[in-house]
Amino acid sequence: MTQRRHHQSGCGRVLVDTQARLHLGFLDMSGTLGRRFGSLGLSIAGFHTELCAHRAADFSAQGAGAERALRYAREIAGQLGLRGGLRLELRSAIPDHLGLGSGTQMALAVGRAVAALCDRAMSTRDVAACLRRGGRSGIGIGAFDQGGFLVDSGVGEDGAVPPVTARLAFPDEWRVLLVMDARGQGLHGARELDAFRRLPPFPREVSAHLCHLTLMQILPGVQERRLQPVADGIAELQRRVGDHFAPAQGGRFTSTAVADALAWIESLGFTGIGQSSWGPTGFALLPSEADAQSVLRMTRQRFGDLSSLRFVVTRAHNQGSRIELQPQFDALKEMH
Repeated sequence: MTQRRHHQSGCGRVLVDTQARLHLGFLDMSGTLGRRFGSLGLSIAGFHTELCAHRAADFSAQGAGAERALRYAREIAGQLGLRGGLRLELRSAIPDHLGLGSGTQMALAVGRAVAALCDRAMSTRDVAACLRRGGRSGIGIGAFDQGGFLVDSGVGEDGAVPPVTARLAFPDEWRVLLVMDARGQGLHGARELDAFRRLPPFPREVSAHLCHLTLMQILPGVQERRLQPVADGIAELQRRVGDHFAPAQGGRFTSTAVADALAWIESLGFTGIGQSSWGPTGFALLPSEADAQSVLRMTRQRFGDLSSLRFVVTRAHNQGSRIELQPQFDALKEMH
């Protein structure tokens, strides 16, 4: 995480810029060894939440996602005993409910900004706990702090935010083709909680298989910059988890249009396909920019009549969030 601190004249305002993430699947939803969920994820470029926060007489927010940001600001300011208010300027926001981690990244960005303005030394995990984020996955917290390819080890008996236990830089030359469906949203809120309650137990032998894949195939593949074992391992994890979630989301994928596009990409020989979180955003892992642009062109030609689909080529984001603390006199100078 890039953080620039200035100590002269106090902190006048805080700038935070954080990237989207893909949630690549859970490892053990039944907690057969005492830790439930566990997950894999990847921080990606192309979608980000950027905000500026400074002290004010009252609470206000403007820009994309302002209502949600303001709710988080009021909540954490109340917990920290902030006197007065805050003004939030949202310059961009990760799209909501598409499987890109918008809620967690917004909460962490606002929380870290408010803590800095209050001169409180709060970690990202502290902020997540205050704002009740990371209840099932630590991937969003790890993406905020470090970026890259991440594995968390699930929720333990204490219910704390899951720890990130593995983090690797994702090869710069690899690409991710996102397949996005504007017609739908993934499960969230009360419907998501209800879906988790209704799911059947996750078989212990499947959990063991997925953990084996993660430790002995996916992680070394990323470390050694060999895409095929990574793609094959993530595809297998996605099949097992997608089939488990199928009763809640209507199939292995939330969007049938996304499923059709990914199946066609897989038929071209690119095996690393899946869905991020509850979707509807799907993804395909590709070995290079040239391959990504070729697949993008062919996919647009084949599925161009489906106006709801959008295809985006992106790459991993291997750095944490940018947080800049600006001194009071600099902030006042720019405001005037």
